[in-house]
Amino acid sequence: MPGGRSRWAVFKDSPFFPAAVLVVILAAAAGLFAGSYTYVMANPTPHHVPTAVVGASDSPRGKAFVRGMEEALDASLELREYATYAQAKRAVDEQRVFAVLYVHQPVGGRPGGAGDRVELDVSGASGASVAEIFATAGPRVGARVGVPVTVRDLNPLQRGDPRGLAIFYISLAAVIIGFVGAIQLSVHARALNPAERIGFTAAYALLGGFAIAAVVDWLLDALRLPFVESWLILALTLFASGMVFTMFNTLFGRWAMLPTWGLMVLLGNPSSGGAVSWPLLPSVLGHIGRWLPPGASVNAQHTAVYFGGHQHAFPFLVLAGWAVVASTVFWVWRHRHPGGRAAPAPSDAPAA
Repeated sequence: MPGGRSRWAVFKDSPFFPAAVLVVILAAAAGLFAGSYTYVMANPTPHHVPTAVVGASDSPRGKAFVRGMEEALDASLELREYATYAQAKRAVDEQRVFAVLYVHQPVGGRPGGAGDRVELDVSGASGASVAEIFATAGPRVGARVGVPVTVRDLNPLQRGDPRGLAIFYISLAAVIIGFVGAIQLSVHARALNPAERIGFTAAYALLGGFAIAAVVDWLLDALRLPFVESWLILALTLFASGMVFTMFNTLFGRWAMLPTWGLMVLLGNPSSGGAVSWPLLPSVLGHIGRWLPPGASVNAQHTAVYFGGHQHAFPFLVLAGWAVVASTVFWVWRHRHPGGRAAPAPSDAPAA
């Protein structure tokens, strides 16, 4: 036993111990990374889809169509009735609903007569995957229940982004470069004092946000951005992500990458609503994602690009909240951070 403990003690003090721990951690991280993205994105299915209803939704044909849609989608439509189509359209623009069912009343009350039809208005910009599922299921259900269905996209995606993934990619870039930048500062600019570290994090956040927006909009012409707003959203995302790593580096030292990766990449990115719309995510992830930096970034950017007149404060408050909390924790416990430099020793010589 003493010999065994001695060999263990020698192993723990050798460079092989942290290397062996990293091998196990990296293997687990690889499996969790693949599992989290596959679980969320491999086969997205709708759960509860907020849907506006206008017109004769309580008519026999209207009820039959709604039941048919729920069966086709294997989901529950969260029906919200509006008195006018204009009100329903505004709800789409404010991203409170993902589609509009406009059930026209049959003329003379006779099913199959003039006016007996359904207009199904989807919104590709609200969620390409949701719009695609609705647009595919609607005509099939209409044919089965005997109601003509017209499908229209109220807010189509931009031509350079036909799958609606560009916003997810630029937000992902901001999140990852945000904490990778903080890691690089901790390695290559270790001597920075706390205020300097926060300042340089803000500097690369502003410059990095500008670079992402400029490449995607000006260079590639993949997405027309409201440039200043998109730039500031990306910069705030970069800063919040960088300060989250800095906070964890203060609390956990060299193992800070573990909670950062878990929060931002394993949990935050799959639940952000960028690659798969929130109604298609498992319900718990759909709610959690809104409160994490990746989801808040996607949410703010998505509204800025496609629903400019209906921006919400919530995603900005989430990003700012993470940035403020992380910066505060770092500042309060800055003496625990592995970086910084010692103050110069006071001179013993009397002042001249």
